[in-house]
Amino acid sequence: MINVLILCGGRSPEHEISLRSARNVIKALDTAKFEPIIVGINHSGKWIHLPAVPDGQHLGDGEEVRLLPGSPSLLQTKSGVTITPDVVFPVLHGPNGEDGAIQGLLQLLDVPFVGPNILGSAVAMDKDVAKSLLRQANIPVARGKMLTPFSSDTYETLSKEFGSILFVKPANMGSSVGVHKVRNAAQFESALKDAFQFDRKVIVEEMITGRELECAVIGFDEHIRVTTPGEVRAEEEYSFEEKYSESSVTQLDIPAKNLSAETIERLKDTAIRAFRALNCEIISRVDMFLIGDGKIYVNEINTLPGFTSISMYPALWQNEGLSYSDLITELLQLAVQRHRLLKGLKKTRL
Repeated sequence: MINVLILCGGRSPEHEISLRSARNVIKALDTAKFEPIIVGINHSGKWIHLPAVPDGQHLGDGEEVRLLPGSPSLLQTKSGVTITPDVVFPVLHGPNGEDGAIQGLLQLLDVPFVGPNILGSAVAMDKDVAKSLLRQANIPVARGKMLTPFSSDTYETLSKEFGSILFVKPANMGSSVGVHKVRNAAQFESALKDAFQFDRKVIVEEMITGRELECAVIGFDEHIRVTTPGEVRAEEEYSFEEKYSESSVTQLDIPAKNLSAETIERLKDTAIRAFRALNCEIISRVDMFLIGDGKIYVNEINTLPGFTSISMYPALWQNEGLSYSDLITELLQLAVQRHRLLKGLKKTRL
């Protein structure tokens, strides 16, 4: 039996979404092959061994654990019980979950884990850095500018350059947290104030009018597969609430409708090119815009996409014939394979 450490929660505005994702991952785990070990990270940053699956809203009670670097066991509870995972699935969203922080820790602890390594996680999370790399790879992205708390740019100057409708978003955040669509100076100032609560870097971008299409990617090195695109059709702005509310009116078309075979192939090719350009590995969801003239823009890459009951990533693979359970199994196997390859690299000059 392979011990799988499921890390969930985290010190992020996406804490509750992580719990919902973790609940579904655990339910889909093939218990004939894998034994789940659940550790939640609370809002204070404490790691807690959970005896039961999170309810999707609250972490629940459990025993605090500490890390044991250099030990055959990775974790130890307060009462002295050791926990030895064979592979880790960090079902964490947002800062400290998909930005390279937890990935660096797991790499230092020398344990296999699902998702990109430090570099891929960090650059994909930072929208400013990600879009610079995508531009260098000749992959179209929206025009925009990065602002800091000390920037002097105004709505008037930016709207002259990028159009009267602007999007304001924290550079390092997901799930549409802190994202605003603005049409005037007052809205712009309010949006900046909110976005700077979540990050020290804020991106201001032009509005791209087009279809919102997403592809799921799996694998690493030369073994990468991508799904047929799905489409997000939102009657309202695709906000945090609209993404995750039970009363959401957003529709997900899987697969996306009314796309030519040629356009589907271009979307899939763009997704893989973006995945490689940002040094992603094992898992990602690539979000794109398709505009009227057929041009494709990459909006962002999510390196630890949601696994809630309404999340696009697992649904896209189910459409390809890969069940939820088999998807989780493959992601864990890929993590172990990559770790084995990295262990084979020389660590000394001798």
